[in-house]
Amino acid sequence: MRQIPVEPNKVSATVEGDIENVNRILRITKIRVRYIVRIPIGMRKVAERVIETHEQQCPAANSVRNCIALDIGGVVIEEQR
Repeated sequence: MRQIPVEPNKVSATVEGDIENVNRILRITKIRVRYIVRIPIGMRKVAERVIETHEQQCPAANSVRNCIALDIGGVVIEEQR
């Protein structure tokens, strides 16, 4: 995450998807990703920007963006070291 030190157990995500019947074929129509990012105090703006721009930089998101609706967001938690 660029200028933010990423340590084990500091980034997690919950992912959900909607599967619908589209012309009698089951299809994933929407994916929701919610990140939980634990960062050092003072890095909130950088972390929020990373989450906001994640979809444009993510290879998986770029691969499905025109086929599946994506909703990517997150929660930033500042922690003292």
